[in-house]
Amino acid sequence: MANDGPAGHESAQVKESEARYVALQSLSETSKRFGQALPVESWNPPFCGDIDMKIARDGTWFYEGSPIGRPAMVKLFSRLLRKDPERYVLVTPAECVGIAVEDVPFLAVEMETLETAAGQSFRFRTNVDDFVEADAGHPLRFDMGAAEGIVPYVLVRGGLWARVTRSLALELIDRGVTQDVDGMPMFGIASAGAFFGLAPAADWE
Repeated sequence: MANDGPAGHESAQVKESEARYVALQSLSETSKRFGQALPVESWNPPFCGDIDMKIARDGTWFYEGSPIGRPAMVKLFSRLLRKDPERYVLVTPAECVGIAVEDVPFLAVEMETLETAAGQSFRFRTNVDDFVEADAGHPLRFDMGAAEGIVPYVLVRGGLWARVTRSLALELIDRGVTQDVDGMPMFGIASAGAFFGLAPAADWE
């Protein structure tokens, strides 16, 4: 006879938690085997439901309410991350599970200014050691935060954005320039031959 009382329910929860932990370990091992670049956009496994994993606004990854304390594990999971129309997912060739993201999955924590044939460009390192240069394929966008003011984001890959940290945002905006866009002077950021408008120049002054 099945034990469907409190003890049985607790046992089922423990087993489910253990199964999810094993699944997460499997995800990370898959990430190792595939190397640095993972073709997650081309994988189309069945959706297996949501797991209790969250990426907080400050970039901390949580599993079942506890921070994942191993940076190497976080980096492995980040390489399995994909943005689907309905949700963020961790995906392998065999399975796909949903996770929660409070803002965007990554933070841009370092910025380097480069001189290229196309002029000045800005190269960012994320908190999971992705490197991305702001250009036409990796645009910048700007949101207005309630407390932070202007908040820049840079597209890392496939719908996954990194929020530029406040100190870097101030430095980035300080290097803004004015360019004509459709006959209107715009203030924004020029990087790798692309221009990302922030506001009409007249409003910025």
